[in-house]
Amino acid sequence: MTQSVLWMLLACAGGTPTVELLPVLGVVPPFMLTDTTGATITTESLRGAVWVADFIFTSCPDVCPVLSAHMAEVQAHYVGNPRVRLVSFSVDPDTDTPPVLAAYGARFGADPARWSFLTGPADTLEAVVVDGFKMMLERVEARGGAPGGSAAPAPATVLHGERFVVVDTLGRIRAYPDPKEPGKVEIYAAVAALLEE
Repeated sequence: MTQSVLWMLLACAGGTPTVELLPVLGVVPPFMLTDTTGATITTESLRGAVWVADFIFTSCPDVCPVLSAHMAEVQAHYVGNPRVRLVSFSVDPDTDTPPVLAAYGARFGADPARWSFLTGPADTLEAVVVDGFKMMLERVEARGGAPGGSAAPAPATVLHGERFVVVDTLGRIRAYPDPKEPGKVEIYAAVAALLEE
């Protein structure tokens, strides 16, 4: 029986695991980043909550809006549960200032009290995403001109990991669920297991 099937059975049965189902896959490194209000968010300020992280940039034309729509579903699932937080890390901090991220979050109905969009120095974010979360992050400069025959250079894009990351109350990485999975079973089961620890 796979781990995801076991989580699903426990979640559906309302059961509490008697053994640790989720291994510790890593530890989120200390960080100090800025949210949409200009406030500083740190690993310590997230301690005590189970949180779900993803990686986006606001000018992304394809996968990021899909990821954010999935995150909005997770937010709706945990309305009224202050022990669950959502954190979206920008992988294009040069563009994604706090006001830009605030406007982006508003498109998805983000509640700033529960869903943080974080930005900061590029080297800090790269260290957190690549070294801490073990997710891919690569900036790719486009070749040729911009669409429509303009002489301006085409915009760069950012390649990044598309999985969510579930982090426990101590800042440890416990799962990398697929956000596109129907019903978000792995996400909800992982969060449920961590809330019971």
